[in-house]
Amino acid sequence: MRKRRYTLFNVFWVVLAVNLCLYIIGVAVIKLIESPNVADAGSQLFTLKYLLKQLINISFQTLFYFFSLNYYNNLIVERSKAVNYVVITVILLVISFFYFMGMHYAFPEASTGQMGKVANTAIYIFSFSVSALFFTGIALLLAYLNNLREEKKQRKILEAQKMQLEVDNSQANFKFLKSQINPHFLHNTLNFLYAKSLPYSAELSEGILTLSDIMRYALSEAASSDGKAPLKDEIEHVRNVIKINQLRFSNNLHVNFEVQGVVNGAMIIPFVLITIVENAFKHGDLQKQEYPIDIKLRIDHQKLFFYCRNKKKSGPKEISTGLGLDNIRNRLDFAYGNNYTLAIKDEADFYTTELTIDQL
Repeated sequence: MRKRRYTLFNVFWVVLAVNLCLYIIGVAVIKLIESPNVADAGSQLFTLKYLLKQLINISFQTLFYFFSLNYYNNLIVERSKAVNYVVITVILLVISFFYFMGMHYAFPEASTGQMGKVANTAIYIFSFSVSALFFTGIALLLAYLNNLREEKKQRKILEAQKMQLEVDNSQANFKFLKSQINPHFLHNTLNFLYAKSLPYSAELSEGILTLSDIMRYALSEAASSDGKAPLKDEIEHVRNVIKINQLRFSNNLHVNFEVQGVVNGAMIIPFVLITIVENAFKHGDLQKQEYPIDIKLRIDHQKLFFYCRNKKKSGPKEISTGLGLDNIRNRLDFAYGNNYTLAIKDEADFYTTELTIDQL
């Protein structure tokens, strides 16, 4: 048994609303145009005969669209062969044509002379053929567009479910990893190493303390139930990653990091900004003063703009899978939908990433 997507009740109200609109427009046009012929035609709009004709029209259109829309919809859903569309279309055209011709003879228009009647009949046959084609075409078009919209909606739902599964899987893997590491033991060990290294090297002790902060953020449970973390913590994490890389290269890296706006109270999904920055450190040439890595973050009324630009390394390049950027794009899609843009410009010598989140 075929599934009925469009109910008779809903089709009836739509058909009724369209016919009422057309009726009101017709009355308004007649009122605006001052002409004896138009006035005579207008007087016919309020007769019992005309109202009976409209009642029959509404009944026919309701049944016609109820059947045709559901039938076409099922053909589209079932990916039916073209011959099935042709068969049902021909049947609908024949039904429409004979209905229009029947209405013509049941409610004939006034005409003068035998030649006038013949001419009118020829015109009506042509006009009703076009009307039948129009009715059938509208039914097919509406069924196709509604089915297309439904498919798009279902696809978005499936993509959201797939994204949620990926997020759940990532969180499960992350929790498993965290379960293998005792945070208290790790922090205590790093603090112990920090205390022991103080008398020997200020640089080494600073590196251990920075590493401790990085690990604490990575293992933090501070993220809220919606998977977001305070933006100020993410910024601090970026600063720590910059600091640890400076220590690795004896503070010879050239990095500009600017933050503008009020960040307190703002929330963001974690590890998005840091992934972009780490990508710049991994593939960028940061040892030339004239080409520093340029990092800018601006907050303006819950709107975030993040900019990162670096000069590419010359010589052999590190192999990149692109999974990092693909991952953050997927996470941004899931968290912000259409309320963000991630623009990447990969030039010959420079690599630029711009992230805009319209509503944090």
